[in-house]
Amino acid sequence: MRQAEFDGRGSRIRWTQSEGAGPALVYVHGLGSMSAVYHAHVAGHPALAGRRQLFVDLPGHGISDRPADFGYTLEDHAGALAAALDAAGVTGAKLVAHSMGGAVAIVLAARRPDLVARLLLTEANLDPQPVPTAGSSGIATYTEEEFVRGGGFPAVLARVGPLWAATMRLADPLGLHRTAVGLVRGTRPTMRELLMRAREIDRTYLVGGLEDDLSGRAGLIDSGVRIVTIPDAGHNVMFDNPDAFVREVAALGSGPAAQGSRTATAR
Repeated sequence: MRQAEFDGRGSRIRWTQSEGAGPALVYVHGLGSMSAVYHAHVAGHPALAGRRQLFVDLPGHGISDRPADFGYTLEDHAGALAAALDAAGVTGAKLVAHSMGGAVAIVLAARRPDLVARLLLTEANLDPQPVPTAGSSGIATYTEEEFVRGGGFPAVLARVGPLWAATMRLADPLGLHRTAVGLVRGTRPTMRELLMRAREIDRTYLVGGLEDDLSGRAGLIDSGVRIVTIPDAGHNVMFDNPDAFVREVAALGSGPAAQGSRTATAR
């Protein structure tokens, strides 16, 4: 296990990693999740053998610290992730980022382009104020007091189901709520705008084909973002269709990606 201070007050962001050659693959989890839980089965695939791979848990999640005086905005998380990559000696990384982690990765790429060469975003949050049924919005409908001490946290755990709850229950309620509020608030410019502006970075966006409701697809494609629809997959593409997901991760760095939109075919 590795760690780095991220807030100037001794709090540590932590990650595990496998040693290997080439630019690092850095996995970033979604809200209430953990990087290794969602990606270790992918990283162990023979197609990714011999690569350096890092599994980073953002503040308030997993094995990282959860300071009560931290803001947990998307910018705060991006700063903590930058501290981890700097401590790990990573530059020009290939970020594989899911959901809320995708939003953090976009902010990191905008703020520290030296750290990011390629983005593989899986069902990433691109816009503020998502629909109320989204997990982040559901948490953010509570006040901080209601969520942390008024029964909101256990109510959400019961509502999200056992798979998500398995990692969400390990997150700090305060950090989880502030992260959800920050995700709903979004950034200025928005995450979508930041992604579309990052033309110097190779960018791929994965959409689960079971509920392909990606908005603004044409604008993303026009800005050079490669859209890939993964069949037989929902929001958790890496669990629903791991073979197709591995192919996209393995393709990072294999050559210039074709711009535009295509649909992956499961084998």
